[in-house]
Amino acid sequence: MGEPKGDRDEEFQAFVIAVWPRLLRTAYLLAGEQYAAEDLVQSAAERACASWSKVRRADDPYAYVRRILVNQHARRTRRRPPELLVEAVPDAAGTEDGYARSDQRGALLAALATLPPRQRQAVVLRHWEDLSDSQTATAMGCSVGAVRSHAAKGIAKLRQVSALVELKDRTHIGGAV
Repeated sequence: MGEPKGDRDEEFQAFVIAVWPRLLRTAYLLAGEQYAAEDLVQSAAERACASWSKVRRADDPYAYVRRILVNQHARRTRRRPPELLVEAVPDAAGTEDGYARSDQRGALLAALATLPPRQRQAVVLRHWEDLSDSQTATAMGCSVGAVRSHAAKGIAKLRQVSALVELKDRTHIGGAV
């Protein structure tokens, strides 16, 4: 018949342990606060566990669970206004990267918090997670055209944020790119 329940549980546990840091980083960028991100990832993991047989058969189980996470976030943002992002983003490896100590990251996160939820999702998935338009569309549950529109509008708004413009000008004057 099927495989033993213990094997499925161990497989699910190994999967969650492997993808948790990446999911947490994405959730943090979407939700804006550590506690909200942890709650969002836990909720996505619960849903994935409930339908693990379906998730594990997917071409890309991580993408499947990321889609659950994005959907969970979308449901929550419809119910309440978005929260402001804080200064530090957890790194996928659990260690602080070079950008975590910079003013640039803080300014970018503050600017990201000003975007409407769908634009923030598109920008985070396209540019932070480095997904293609079609992968982002799948994760957001919309068309490729909608992803391009949301991402373009979000990037345009980010380019107008004075703190980011000042940082860009300072890095170009200082010689760094």
